[in-house]
Amino acid sequence: MAPSARPEGDGAVEDGRIRLSSGRGRWVLAATVLGSGMAMLDGTVVNVALPTLGAQLDAGMSGLQWTVNAYTLTLAGLILLGGSLGDRFGRRRIFLIGVVWFAIASALCGLAPDIEALIAARALQGVGGALLTPGSLAIIQSSFVRDDRPRAVGAWSGLGGVAAAVGPLLGGWLVETVGWRWVFLINLPLAAVVVAVAVRHVPESRDTAAAGRFDVLGAVLAALALTGVTYGLIQEGAALLALVPGAALGVAFVLVEMRRSPDALVPTGLFHDRVFSAINVVTLVMYAAMGVVFFLLVMELQVAAGFSPVAAGSAMLPVTALMLLLSAPAGELARRVGPRMPMTLGILLCAAGMAGMSRIGPGASYVIDVLPPVVVFGLGLSAAVAPLTATVLASAEERYAGVASGVNNAVARTGGLLAVAAVPSLAGLTGDAYRDPAAFASGFRTAMLACAALMAVSAVIAFLAVRRNVLARPEAREPESRPHCAVNAPPLEPDDKPRTP
Repeated sequence: MAPSARPEGDGAVEDGRIRLSSGRGRWVLAATVLGSGMAMLDGTVVNVALPTLGAQLDAGMSGLQWTVNAYTLTLAGLILLGGSLGDRFGRRRIFLIGVVWFAIASALCGLAPDIEALIAARALQGVGGALLTPGSLAIIQSSFVRDDRPRAVGAWSGLGGVAAAVGPLLGGWLVETVGWRWVFLINLPLAAVVVAVAVRHVPESRDTAAAGRFDVLGAVLAALALTGVTYGLIQEGAALLALVPGAALGVAFVLVEMRRSPDALVPTGLFHDRVFSAINVVTLVMYAAMGVVFFLLVMELQVAAGFSPVAAGSAMLPVTALMLLLSAPAGELARRVGPRMPMTLGILLCAAGMAGMSRIGPGASYVIDVLPPVVVFGLGLSAAVAPLTATVLASAEERYAGVASGVNNAVARTGGLLAVAAVPSLAGLTGDAYRDPAAFASGFRTAMLACAALMAVSAVIAFLAVRRNVLARPEAREPESRPHCAVNAPPLEPDDKPRTP
């Protein structure tokens, strides 16, 4: 499916696709990186402000968890609908609506008078994120020529990862200088830049074959299921009361999606591809561990190790530098040799980094205790994220670019959402634990070891399940042995994609 408007100038090639090396290609990449980076930045910039805003708004540990998870909850619950809206009404259009929505909700967060108002505004922020995040990847997939997509996705992953990693440093500086409210208000000028660039340079694209009704019931069931499960994991004494209905709604969502094809929020044909299914399982487990690390590490450095907000935020700068330098080459390497080994080795490096972080505690030295595991973690992310993201998009039909991106983003956010809700409590981080350095350090150690184990599981799944190189050019792919039914037709070739009815 080609973009609806043919790009002009030095970026035009056959079928209206853009070269990444062209002037217009760089502007398109800049718009998508800035937009999605704004959402990624907000996912981490808030974490370093949690101890300060918790003290000023008189919030307990559950209030801090909800400050993070209210955003993730609506983002994960609605991101599938955001991808479908982009495919139907135009990916650039929905992307821009999401950016503006996100900016307005950020202003409400910055003006929140209490923790309850802040949590509500964070939930609204997640709605904006659900509209803009899948659109950014879908724009890349539909705008660039095939050979340039892995490098574009790699650059998107690396620069977006930079935004996520710079977040704690920026948040620490804002907390120490102008106050925690500017952690949210900083999004307003960023949003203005994204809108200006996207309106001028990003071509519109959509799924011209999209028809039928939107699966509103599926979106509602997904959001309610995640809400129930998250509430049950965070709120003490509410586990069975909320977990059981949440799980039941999750089952209902799956059943509804299976019966509503082709109008389902998640086309079941996507999961006929074994690689697509496997890589989403890898994403779920991997991002569950990452979510806990980004939530707890900057708090541990402030609460237990005695770092200032700026010092705690700057601890992640090596991750920023490594992802900026290595993510794009990692995407190109994955295209050449296949995503299996870069992804597996990268995830194992992340696990090693998390295990090393468990040593951080009272009196920790940055050079001895913090820097080495952070560098290992950054190397792992640089090697794994770009191949993972490119594999998700390449294993789905191009007409489902927005939905496939939405599914993978929803899976990633859901993993982080559930882990941030469950792991701190299981590790003993409840009540006012963030006010007690010794108690917080003990719980942090347990949580990091649990995250390292989750990462190792994710690496094993990637190694066993991702066997074919879906990133190679069609003529370069090796045939895959697969069973087929006894009908008067040849088996599917590797490039044939199952289609939804």
